[in-house]
Amino acid sequence: MTVVASALTAVVVLSLIALAIGRGASVADRDPDAAPGLTDPIVESSRIDAEPIPADRSISSLPDADWVATIAGRTGIPIRALSASAGAALRLADEQPACRLEWTTLAAIGRVETVHSTIFDSALDETGIATPPIVGIPLDGDGVLAIPDTDGGAIDGDTDWDRAVGPMQFIPTTWAIIGSDGNADGRADPQQIDDAVLTAARYLCQRERDLADPADWAAAVHAYNPNTEYRTSVASFADRYADSANG
Repeated sequence: MTVVASALTAVVVLSLIALAIGRGASVADRDPDAAPGLTDPIVESSRIDAEPIPADRSISSLPDADWVATIAGRTGIPIRALSASAGAALRLADEQPACRLEWTTLAAIGRVETVHSTIFDSALDETGIATPPIVGIPLDGDGVLAIPDTDGGAIDGDTDWDRAVGPMQFIPTTWAIIGSDGNADGRADPQQIDDAVLTAARYLCQRERDLADPADWAAAVHAYNPNTEYRTSVASFADRYADSANG
């Protein structure tokens, strides 16, 4: 079991009170002095296509394979998860260039939320789906926000209360609004890594945010999960990944 799994009990009350989509477990090794915003080596590179990226192309196919292998080795991020984070950053650089979203932020959120889809002994299968499905605790008002069931259990398997689901931990109401098809299979599945990460990217870039601006970056992560400890942890991992990637 990962470090997040062992820490989940102690922090779940704080990390599941978000009003928006992010409801992940906090992690150890937090750096209270961490700050977001190091240069993203893939978005700043020439790997962004000159022509618009086709919407029917899986985001995980967008990053350069050699770059992914190199950065995975430097950062310890699994290749499948890194491909999704880098690909989503490239797609958003094409869709919303003013947002300036870095793959490091997406990877950091994935690390804090589910340890790159490995929490609760889950793993990504060959199609990028978290198996077994990642499902959070019921949001039943017992120390957490109370959200009665909104989806008939279709997404989270609970017909009484909503739960956060998938690699990036979305609640059903948010997924219903912004759920995206990141692997170009014609459907949006919150348990599928490409779909989940692209949805997170689009969520962070809402409200015309420029994530190269520290204030906008903080606002975006706050919208994902308003817990201060959560935001500090995401910043710490984002900077750690950027430092490793650039080293």
